[in-house]
Amino acid sequence: MKIAIINGPNLNLLGQREPGIYGSQGFDSFLEAMRARFPDLTIQYFQSNVEGELVNALQRFGNEADGIVLNPAAYTHTSVAIGDCIAAIKTPVVEVHISNVHAREDFRKLSHVSAKAAGTICGLGLDGYRLAIEYFINRS
Repeated sequence: MKIAIINGPNLNLLGQREPGIYGSQGFDSFLEAMRARFPDLTIQYFQSNVEGELVNALQRFGNEADGIVLNPAAYTHTSVAIGDCIAAIKTPVVEVHISNVHAREDFRKLSHVSAKAAGTICGLGLDGYRLAIEYFINRS
């Protein structure tokens, strides 16, 4: 089974950026732990700060992967293009947010992704990614 994890803007700064909100672990070490935890999976990873690159990655993995774990970060609230892309691809997407976006600023309560995703996990820290991966394992 192939799972793609796609992270949006500023998530390359995990472990450094606002640790009170996003935690102190960097994503590279977390990804290594996920690959060790799920050795039978192929877990591919892509991160970009650029909206169009995220759309390109969704389209590419939408034809290759069995599931996509997507944290569009700030683009969640602004990108109709990412939402439209999720609707256009065949691979199911689980939207993940490290923080509880519903407990933050009002503008973070709007998602152009949620209605197109198979589900949304938010507020559980990096563990949300693990839960999304387990969703794909359990539905296969």
